Amino acid sequence: MRRPSRAAEALAAVLLLALSTACGSRLPESDFERDTRATAPGDDTPLRVGIITSVTSPVGGNAFTGPRDGAKAWFDRLNARGGINGRPVEVRLCDDGGSGVGNNECVHRLIDEDKVVALVATTALDYAGASRVSHARVPDIGGQPIGNAYDTWPHLYGIYGSLAPRDGTTGWDGLQYGGTEVYRYFKREHGARTAAVVSYNQAASAAYARLVERGLKAEGYRVVTEQVDFALPNFRAVAADLKEQGADLVFDAIDGHGNAQLCKAMDDVGVEVIAKVTNVQSWTSAVTDDYRDSPRCRNALWATGSSRNFEETDHEALREFRDATEGLKTHSQWQLEGWAAAKWFTEAAGSCAEEGVTRACVDEFMNRSEGYTADGLLVPVRFERLAEPPETRRTCLSVARWEDGKGWVSQGDINDTCFDVPQLSYEQ
Repeated sequence: MRRPSRAAEALAAVLLLALSTACGSRLPESDFERDTRATAPGDDTPLRVGIITSVTSPVGGNAFTGPRDGAKAWFDRLNARGGINGRPVEVRLCDDGGSGVGNNECVHRLIDEDKVVALVATTALDYAGASRVSHARVPDIGGQPIGNAYDTWPHLYGIYGSLAPRDGTTGWDGLQYGGTEVYRYFKREHGARTAAVVSYNQAASAAYARLVERGLKAEGYRVVTEQVDFALPNFRAVAADLKEQGADLVFDAIDGHGNAQLCKAMDDVGVEVIAKVTNVQSWTSAVTDDYRDSPRCRNALWATGSSRNFEETDHEALREFRDATEGLKTHSQWQLEGWAAAKWFTEAAGSCAEEGVTRACVDEFMNRSEGYTADGLLVPVRFERLAEPPETRRTCLSVARWEDGKGWVSQGDINDTCFDVPQLSYEQ
């Protein structure tokens, strides 16, 4: 079970809107069984790490690049300061094209040919090669849990942690669990009582919408469901009904373009809500451009997640991130999480000074990770292998609101905004 299930579930559902299931590679298992331990070269030999990103995926070239860019920024700065115990980090990038075949090819090349010591900040639409990574005992550090791989396989360490057994079966008997902390937050802190859930008439979108509806009802909300045609969505009709129903909150299971259209329609008909809630992937500095036609809705955007708001430049670790990424056109929460993943690998590799940096040593460090925060950038991350899923869990939350002229404004500290919430099962 991972902590911020909502963001990952929303992303997985939305991405499926434009895609059919990608085929997996049929490379033989033997191709992935050689050299399962990285060599321990001399002190000045570069340490190779791999970053797999669905750069050219069918959902757009910028959808997945944030974690990669953040990780690369960390490694560039690290190398400028002398690397890890005097050894530079050599980053090998691989674009899997958003397909299972491409993903397996990336895994094969990085692990068997490039012999990377670890994967870092993996962001793959179809992580078909996850079982091969696990079989080779290559630690995959700080990946984005778009699918269920990080709640399925050992040696894979998602950026948000996991409590699942990770024994080759997803979650617990195929079910994953997520909490209702986001809904609890808006009810308790802002008095929200009526929530709308907007989805497409498409299977993945509708399934995610039902999950959100279930969580909202568990927290006592009156829920309004709105569904639009995927090919010819009538967002104005949805907006009109949101106004009629008096919705306090709006959640969605639609894509970024659809969200921009929905916001414009909400402005056009005069919908006013406490919050139009979005997720980590949309937590970027590009809001003004993305929602340029809907200033009222734009200033009602709220984002939730499990990493510190990238706008908090009074925080020392965040100042370092912003300084290192000042050349990027935009900033995003996913960039920050990629930066944190690379920092995590650096600490793991730095623990291997005496015996040399090997896959096994890095993996041992990751297995011991308990309460890791990347110097306060993450809500404390845990990896446990619980035999049974917990019925409830105390979960802390990062919350920010968009304000024109200020950007994303944090709403409390990530270590103080915490709730004891029920854990609901779902399939992904």
